[in-house]
Amino acid sequence: MNTARLLSFVSSSNVCRNFSSSSICNANYSCKLLVVGGGSGGCTVAAKFARRLNKDSVIILEPSNDHYYQPLFTLVGAGVKRVSDTRRSAQSVLPKAAKWLRDSAETINAKANVVTTKDGHVINYEYIVIAVGLKSDYNKIPGLTEALNDTSSGVSTIYAPEYCEKTWSDLQTFKGGEAIFTYPETLIKCPGAPQKIAYLAESYFTKTNVRSKSNITYNTCLPVIFGVKKYADALLKVVERKKINVNYKTVLKEVKPDRREAVFYNTDDKTKETTMQYNMLHVTPPMKTPDFLQRSSDIVDPNGYLTVNKYTLQHDKYPNVYGIGDCTNTPNSKTAAAIAKQCYVLEHNLLGTMQKDEPKLKYDGYGACPLLTAYGKCILAEFIYDGIPHETLPFDQARESALAYYMKKDLFPFLYWNLMLKGRYHGPEFVRKIINPLAK
Repeated sequence: MNTARLLSFVSSSNVCRNFSSSSICNANYSCKLLVVGGGSGGCTVAAKFARRLNKDSVIILEPSNDHYYQPLFTLVGAGVKRVSDTRRSAQSVLPKAAKWLRDSAETINAKANVVTTKDGHVINYEYIVIAVGLKSDYNKIPGLTEALNDTSSGVSTIYAPEYCEKTWSDLQTFKGGEAIFTYPETLIKCPGAPQKIAYLAESYFTKTNVRSKSNITYNTCLPVIFGVKKYADALLKVVERKKINVNYKTVLKEVKPDRREAVFYNTDDKTKETTMQYNMLHVTPPMKTPDFLQRSSDIVDPNGYLTVNKYTLQHDKYPNVYGIGDCTNTPNSKTAAAIAKQCYVLEHNLLGTMQKDEPKLKYDGYGACPLLTAYGKCILAEFIYDGIPHETLPFDQARESALAYYMKKDLFPFLYWNLMLKGRYHGPEFVRKIINPLAK
């Protein structure tokens, strides 16, 4: 078999769905739609278009064998769920009618409609959806990686499957002293999670009779406890009730695990540093977009976020480029709920683009954050652009409720695995119209 026939064979087969890389897989690919990233946004979009386009017209570029429902990591850290409850194989959730290339992007040339991959593939596309999310930037905080990898350090994070069970271990071994929880000076996934785990920790310490011997501190880069005033007012009451110390504009700079010390700076004056002793330290790491986006100055803002129209999700320079989820520069909360709403808008606008039409649907910035305040209690925050509440249920969702807790724990994961990843769930708008028709 000559080289041309070999490349043709590889390009048209599914051999790369099952094997990560080899010399036989280095090939040129062409597709109608390339979806970069197979997480929440990428899987959902790929499922939609795999049904609409011919078989193998959609290529999904995703390196991981595992797919995680990350919103449950908080409950893993609190001992309610296990990591295995959050994980399924990527092969089981990615659409079978699409071609899965188990690899990641190395460069993108949006002018030429070409993506090159780390394993040497070249992918030519007509249209592309970038859905690569955010990754943790542990190296930005000296000492953090060392501390996370030390099982006895008392330092953990719920933001990674390899570390969130360590949070639960640290809660169980905590016998009193200083417990510190942090929020970094970058955009992050699920911005409510850093305080959720603090509230659950306080509840667990109360249950295990160590709360009276504990001092809990929440250090956040933000000037407020939460970005939507209605829910911020409710959360301040939770903080007061639980006697949690909150330091605003306070950012983790360094971890010294050998001394059990954490160094913080003030965002108003970064030369002003404070060193705090800890017995337990939960770190929300700084986050950034993947390296290939950071290098792609033609399509990103100065911070490496894909520049799209915040309403249509179409790139502001290349009409055949769309983005979804955490890697875009849309000013919404980076949550799975946002992706559910975005995927419907993106689907119809991209179809319009394929038909040489202008995008017509608008994403309103919808996001939701189930703010766990204790075991069995939750504030269900829902809002759109400009921090405007946009609630679904026919009662004040700023009140702590058991219903919202079990929705977070059981209902939302069911919707995610069984509907959303298959491209059949677009958020609770249809429910809102039925059960809360007077909602604005």
